[in-house]
Amino acid sequence: MARSPSPRTPLAGGFLIAIGAMAGAGVGLFSPLGPTRGFLVGIALGGVLSLGLWLVDRRK
Repeated sequence: MARSPSPRTPLAGGFLIAIGAMAGAGVGLFSPLGPTRGFLVGIALGGVLSLGLWLVDRRK
């Protein structure tokens, strides 16, 4: 017998990675790090936030 679909939809964490990348590049334009390093730092921070969101969502 087929499973019925879950009534709950998972949270989207990719949005945090995308915003982190854009914000990091934007901040990097005005910092001594440069836009490439800012972009990479933004991706890393967005990835950490996305992972945290996934862990919290998984418990529910």
